[in-house]
Amino acid sequence: MSENFYDVLGVSRDASEEEIKKAYRKQAAEHHPDVSDDDDAEERFKKIQKAKEVLTDEQKRQQYDQMGHDRFTEADKRGATGGGGPGGPGGAGGPFGGAGGAGGAGGFEDIFNQFFGGGGGRGGGGGRGGGGNRPRQGQDLRTGLEIDLEEAFEGATKEVTLRRPTECDTCDGAGHPPDADVETCPQCNGRGQVQQVQQTPLGRVQQTSTCPRCGGEGELYSEDCADCGGDGVVREEATLSVEIPAGIRSGQSLRMEREGAPGENGGPNGDLLIEVDVDVGDRFERDGDDLRVNEAVSFPQAVFGDTIEVETVDGSVEMDVPAGTQSGETFRLKGKGMPRLRRRGRGDLYVQVGVVVPDSLNDEQREALEAFAEAGGEDIDVGGGFFEKLKSSF
Repeated sequence: MSENFYDVLGVSRDASEEEIKKAYRKQAAEHHPDVSDDDDAEERFKKIQKAKEVLTDEQKRQQYDQMGHDRFTEADKRGATGGGGPGGPGGAGGPFGGAGGAGGAGGFEDIFNQFFGGGGGRGGGGGRGGGGNRPRQGQDLRTGLEIDLEEAFEGATKEVTLRRPTECDTCDGAGHPPDADVETCPQCNGRGQVQQVQQTPLGRVQQTSTCPRCGGEGELYSEDCADCGGDGVVREEATLSVEIPAGIRSGQSLRMEREGAPGENGGPNGDLLIEVDVDVGDRFERDGDDLRVNEAVSFPQAVFGDTIEVETVDGSVEMDVPAGTQSGETFRLKGKGMPRLRRRGRGDLYVQVGVVVPDSLNDEQREALEAFAEAGGEDIDVGGGFFEKLKSSF
């Protein structure tokens, strides 16, 4: 039995459309042939595309659930599932609904079309040619950025370098040279759509779909742009400067407006979302806006009390250790934690003290501790078990 579309995306049968899209983006990023070394990456990517196309189309998904994977796939090969994925021109749809023609994914597509706008290539009924002439905003892009705790504390200006799709300068996003010869598509007579009648298990169905020859544009050009290959976009490396606000936490994202994928038909660019990962380091632990740290104090300091220096993110501060402090006690230094993101004030610093018991003593120290033990009425074998008992008491 073939792998069903839910298994392809790794979602349950009751998954929401948003869950399906999220799973699709994850699977596509992992299995796209540009990034995967697997021999079957292209075929796997096609399955992922098809699964997303069907499961995000409400009426196609209903058909799929009713017919089962094998029957639906067979009917789909004969063009009997109607509808069509989003992005077909005019939004005509077939008798089973759908928001556009049935060009669908149009075979193997560039990852830019998948992630950064459009539902197919120029010949596939989506993407830059299949969404009509309405301006459409480009898709948002995502990238990551790692910073250290000091940068998160103070705020910083960082540079982010990424490869992203941008409008081809050579053809201004048209996909063909300005002097290319143009002719009306003979297959659809310039309408951008074709109709055909299919015999299906459900009867005879008249289906309207995006013209496979012109990709819904209604026109054919004598040549594609040499730089973008007809896609209208090219990959370029971009280095951007981003402001990191003080107090940011791991997992939070910064939005850079209009730095995402290019829009279509004159639409605005999408945004760039930068997910921040804060490397706290070995000294501190972070809990929201609060920080935690361990500090060592000597046995006399714990017994008699003392004032010690505690290193914080922004310098040293003094902290009083009361007489009789026990190992493991925690003290709060108010307002010595991380800044509150876009709010006033700071979190707290929690200092847990650990009493350090000496491994060895000189004669003077030994006599003093023997006297200390005797004054307390303790009968201790100083030659062996005293220090072990002292250590275990802390």
